[in-house]
Amino acid sequence: MQHFSFKHLVIGLFMFAAAGLALALKPTQRTADAGPAINLEELIPQSFGNWKIDESIAPLIANPEQEALINKIYNQTLSRTYINQNGDRIMLSIAYGGDQSDGMQVHKPEICYPAQGFQILKNSTDTFSTGESIIPIKRLVATQGQRIEPITYWRTVGDAVEVSGVKWKLQQLKYGLTGKIPDGLLFRISSIQADESKAYQTQDTFTRDLLKAMSPSGRERIIGNPTPAG
Repeated sequence: MQHFSFKHLVIGLFMFAAAGLALALKPTQRTADAGPAINLEELIPQSFGNWKIDESIAPLIANPEQEALINKIYNQTLSRTYINQNGDRIMLSIAYGGDQSDGMQVHKPEICYPAQGFQILKNSTDTFSTGESIIPIKRLVATQGQRIEPITYWRTVGDAVEVSGVKWKLQQLKYGLTGKIPDGLLFRISSIQADESKAYQTQDTFTRDLLKAMSPSGRERIIGNPTPAG
C-alpha cells in the first residue's frame, strides 16, 4: 500500500511540475505592444502608380455573425477596390491581428470563401517577387455562380511570411519559446476575371506598384523580412 501511495505521489509531483513549467513558458509579451501602432488606413496609400480607389464600388458589409468574429480576431481591417487607367479592378483586403496565438490567428481565404457560399476550384502554392525579395504566396480560384475570382494572398506571423500551416506553427512556436506572442497580417488581393493567368499578372503588377509606393517600414509591416531575390 505504501509503495502504491508513493508511486502516485511521484506522479502527482511530476504533473504539478509540468503544469508549472507550462505556465512559466506560456508567452505573455505581445510583440505588437513593443513597436509603433499600425494604422492600415494611413499605411496603404489611396493612389499610387496608375492605381486609385474606385469610388463607384461600395464596400461589402459583413453580416452580424461575421462582424463579431472579425472584431474578435482582428485589431484592424481594410477593404478597398482599386482601378487603373485600363479599367482593371483589384479588390484589396488586409486584416491585422496583434495576437497570433492559438485560436486567434488570421483566417485563410480557402476557409472564409466557402463559408460565404463560394467553391474553391484551385488551390496552389507559389512565390512572388517584389523586385527585391521573394515571398511565398497562395493562389486560389473561387467561384460562385457565374462569378470567377482568382485570389492571391499571404499571411505574416511576426516578421515572416508563411502560407504553409506547419511553417506558420513553427514560426509561432519560435516566438513562444522567447515568451513572445507575435502579431500577424493577412494580405489578400483578387479580381473578377475568367482568365486566371492574366488576373494573376495584373495582381502582381498591382502589388509591386503598391509596395514600391510604401516606405521601408511600411513594406516591412506587409511582407516582414523576406529572402532577398537572387
